[in-house]
Amino acid sequence: MSQFHLAQAASGPGLEMYLPLVLLFVLAAAFAVFSVLLGPLVGPRRYNRAKQMAYECGIEPSPQPLVGGGRMPVAYYITAMLFILFDIEMVFLYPFAVSADALGLFGLVEIVLFIATVGFAYAYVWRRGGLDWN
Repeated sequence: MSQFHLAQAASGPGLEMYLPLVLLFVLAAAFAVFSVLLGPLVGPRRYNRAKQMAYECGIEPSPQPLVGGGRMPVAYYITAMLFILFDIEMVFLYPFAVSADALGLFGLVEIVLFIATVGFAYAYVWRRGGLDWN
């Protein structure tokens, strides 16, 4: 063997071990670009006025807010987003509950910091009136 091959063999695996990962990223990016570019080419092109209008839960938007109709209030969407945000954050508590014994004191400190952060965010939203439904 030449010295180049001996030096390469002694240094261990190089960038070859990352080739499958790089190929996966290239394949994912190619699929995303292909999907975005192919959609308008093969999709239906039947645009009309109804398809160009805003869609709000099946209620036809009107220029004048009516009782029981019209546009949905913004507070509804803000409350829904806050629910999703806090719901997803609480999902992170389940893995801690399952492996609390294995994590020990470090896990306890981390989960207390996490709950404190979520609690501060909840108090901030509550104080700013984000949960008032008026």
